Amino acid sequence: MSRIGKNPIPLPKGVEMTFENGIVSVKGPKGTLSEKVDRAISIAILDGSIVLNRATEQKDHKAKHGLYRSIISNMVVGVTDGYKIQQELVGVGYKAEAKDQILELNLGFSHNIYLQIPKEVKITTESVKGKNPTIILECIDKQLIGQVAAKIRSLRKPEPYKGKGIKFTGEVLRKKAGKSASK
Repeated sequence: MSRIGKNPIPLPKGVEMTFENGIVSVKGPKGTLSEKVDRAISIAILDGSIVLNRATEQKDHKAKHGLYRSIISNMVVGVTDGYKIQQELVGVGYKAEAKDQILELNLGFSHNIYLQIPKEVKITTESVKGKNPTIILECIDKQLIGQVAAKIRSLRKPEPYKGKGIKFTGEVLRKKAGKSASK
């Protein structure tokens, strides 16, 4: 049996889960999320927890058992607490500014970059003197917030020599040694 899939998902107070026609919906204090689930996986609520079972022992069904358990667990956490990602802009003159759902980035290119952020993601920016500018993303959908954060990071990945670029707060970068003068 899948080690991840067999673990029950605790259902906190104030969170409701429904499973109809292959679609699971989780409703909580922060909002509602829904996901289509494969027919091989059945979902039930037992003793205040969500339990997933699979139809057969096929390799594909075993893989989906753990996958859907993780997805539903992320949905429960999202509607109760939500997710938050912080990114730092490391580099001289790098700036970020959020206006409504448009993120304006100055990353050392000849032009500014404008990025449309989905309406489900709340975006704020901080610029404190003496610290790197910070982009803060908040959302209830873990997949969506991760995809948006990856897109922002892909605009200027941290380079390995000085570490300039967009990195996640707390991320440790492996730096390379530069050329050393030969004697």
